[in-house]
Amino acid sequence: MSYKIQTARFLKEIMGNYFLGMKDTEKKYAWCTSVGPAELLRSFGFEVHFPENHGALLGASRTAGDFIPESAKLGYSNDICSYLTADIGSYLKKQTPLQEHYGLNGPPKPSIIVYNTNQCREVQDWFMYFGKELGVPVVGINPPRHVDEVTKEEIADVAAQFKALIPICEQVSGKKFDIDRFRETLKLSKEATDLWKEVLWTARITPAPISFFDATIHMGPIVVLRGTQIAKDYYTRLLDELEDNITRKIGFLEEEKCRIYWDGMPIWGKLRTMSDLFIQNNAAVVASTYCNSWVFDAFDERHPFESSAQAYTEIFINRSETAKEKILAQLVEDFRIDGMIFHDAKTCANNSNNRFGMPQRITEKLGIPTLTIEGDLCDLRFYSEGQSTTKIETFLEQIESVKMMS
Repeated sequence: MSYKIQTARFLKEIMGNYFLGMKDTEKKYAWCTSVGPAELLRSFGFEVHFPENHGALLGASRTAGDFIPESAKLGYSNDICSYLTADIGSYLKKQTPLQEHYGLNGPPKPSIIVYNTNQCREVQDWFMYFGKELGVPVVGINPPRHVDEVTKEEIADVAAQFKALIPICEQVSGKKFDIDRFRETLKLSKEATDLWKEVLWTARITPAPISFFDATIHMGPIVVLRGTQIAKDYYTRLLDELEDNITRKIGFLEEEKCRIYWDGMPIWGKLRTMSDLFIQNNAAVVASTYCNSWVFDAFDERHPFESSAQAYTEIFINRSETAKEKILAQLVEDFRIDGMIFHDAKTCANNSNNRFGMPQRITEKLGIPTLTIEGDLCDLRFYSEGQSTTKIETFLEQIESVKMMS
């Protein structure tokens, strides 16, 4: 009998409710980047839509390829973010998987659009396009990029940018800023993100009760419902199940021949086939750069602006190569990693960490083999399944040989 995380049934329900809630045209909606100031927006009573989440849905449903060419007609290059090109293409074609699954003609119309360029410049261009198209205000936070350790001066700069959002949020929402409401929302976000970290860290145990591929699905609430009681309740329930499985020595693999770290974005349209490939080879993909992106240790409701600024600036994607290497080295130790796979996502340079010699340095410093596979988050034209399967299986055999010799 195949391993199933039972809490997934609850996940389907709450994610369904989140999307079905978008049918309510009386509510005011804010669009926000996935690692953006969702807590501040929620404190004003906005419901929050995340265009990157819609992009991932387009990738997972394998419909992105139908929409990306539409963006190309507007001059958007095929090698910029395929979330952007798929999402704008979906808007232009007036088609979305949300129609089939939830009866929605598209994402809800925003009253305000907010971005944070801690991830990339694409989000700014993407959100400015929709601001002009929909005639709504667009405001952004522009933190320092590629930072080593985040300084007090940098935190103060970003915190000031958070505070600068308040007047326009007051104007659009019709509500005065309430610092206590912001603190309450941030506290809920902190509690949920702490639980999410515990969920991910259960995979340090052998047999691991959750894989990277499972986590890409179960991360839904920490992305789109961060700052709500629902997200906290979900991860409390999921963690209870995983800890019970650990006690009963139940994991997604009965035998782990090796433990793998996945660096970079998921290949959304190939999650199931990838997961099956690793399981068939008894290889446990137990940790990832991507799923850890929603672990925000710095959140602190006592200092809501400064801690939000720190949390959203010190994310992995926004760090220097030196800082990234330190983080990866610690995770390799914590999760007892035997090998690392780097996904070179052709339309996501910012979240592809193989391009400046990182795999070679990891092997040299940590003594573990690395593999780079080429693909993309949404645009499957960049992915060769046969070639990737051969490379991965050869890599896993290499790891097994090294382990037998040691």
